[in-house]
Amino acid sequence: MSKQWSEKQAGAWYDKQPWMRGCNYLPSDCCNRIAFWQSLDFEQHLTTADRELELAASIGFNSIRGILEFIVWNEEHDSFLERFERFLSVAAKHGISLMVCFANDCTVPKDENYRPPRLGPQHYDWGYHGGRKNSPHSGYRHAIGYDPALDEPERFFGMVAEIVGKYANDPRIAVWDLINEPGNGNRGEVSVPNVKRLFEVARSMSPSQPLTSGVWRMLDSLSAAEKTALELSDVVSFHNYGDLDYNVRVIAELRRLGRPLFNTEWLNRIRGCNVCELFPLYYLEKVSCWNWGFVAGLSQTYEPYDVMWSRYEADPTLPYDFTKWMHDLFRPSLHPYDPREIACIRRFCRLADVDAAGGGPLPWKEEASKK
Repeated sequence: MSKQWSEKQAGAWYDKQPWMRGCNYLPSDCCNRIAFWQSLDFEQHLTTADRELELAASIGFNSIRGILEFIVWNEEHDSFLERFERFLSVAAKHGISLMVCFANDCTVPKDENYRPPRLGPQHYDWGYHGGRKNSPHSGYRHAIGYDPALDEPERFFGMVAEIVGKYANDPRIAVWDLINEPGNGNRGEVSVPNVKRLFEVARSMSPSQPLTSGVWRMLDSLSAAEKTALELSDVVSFHNYGDLDYNVRVIAELRRLGRPLFNTEWLNRIRGCNVCELFPLYYLEKVSCWNWGFVAGLSQTYEPYDVMWSRYEADPTLPYDFTKWMHDLFRPSLHPYDPREIACIRRFCRLADVDAAGGGPLPWKEEASKK
């Protein structure tokens, strides 16, 4: 079994990579991840993905993050693996790598409102972030979130071993992000054994790509699951939906850990987490970054978290700007939500490509010379 990378090994690997930038991706005609990965309507969704990833490449993105669904692997095993391979090939055709995420602690309790995952046509609620009225973003709950895969894990770790093993040396895979937001959903200590097991299983496949799991709070307030993930990760990944000031402080704090930094979720315009402030920061700091969402669609992640409405009703002084989209970069027409954001992304992606090529004419000098 391979061991956790040393800080030196992680740094050497990262120095050989381009600046990775992209988005958390779901085709706009899918309301959730089951809708995408299952066999039903997959040809339609893959066509949509082909079109949208071509657009992503055209603005300079070179990577996407995607979360898999255990139920699809479990119930449609062979055909799921074929679909996963086809999606990888479509992304690679556009020069886009994939960060693969397996598990997810951003869950809701198993109560009277819980809707178990099932294959087939997927229900969604209009006007709600993620297309779900009962979601992890509906408000604080005291009960522990339920994950049918990790709370009943007879076969789940087999999925991790199979996919990491199969693609352990595949350059189309950039990073293995083993569990999303460990400890969320009030899971804390409950998820510690799962985090340890995920890293153990994935590392036993000796992948050439780094393993990670992202923290989503400051270092002085991490849950037990986040601390465990941080101790086991080859590269440090995190989520940050805060403004420029908060991002600067988090990056400075995490930089002390001595490992490459990956912001695997960002962009919340309603709370001041804006493209034209943060994308240049991530370029300057060489923090690889994946904003949430790309083309607005059935998952409706342009809508605010539902809890933000109730918080604002309780305290109208909160600095929320509900005139803005929360996530996503493009409208359903494929026109930009804000053309200035896309111009900013293009500019700094081109700068990164110039850096990777060893220098050359700076993009704004090229543009000026054409006028």
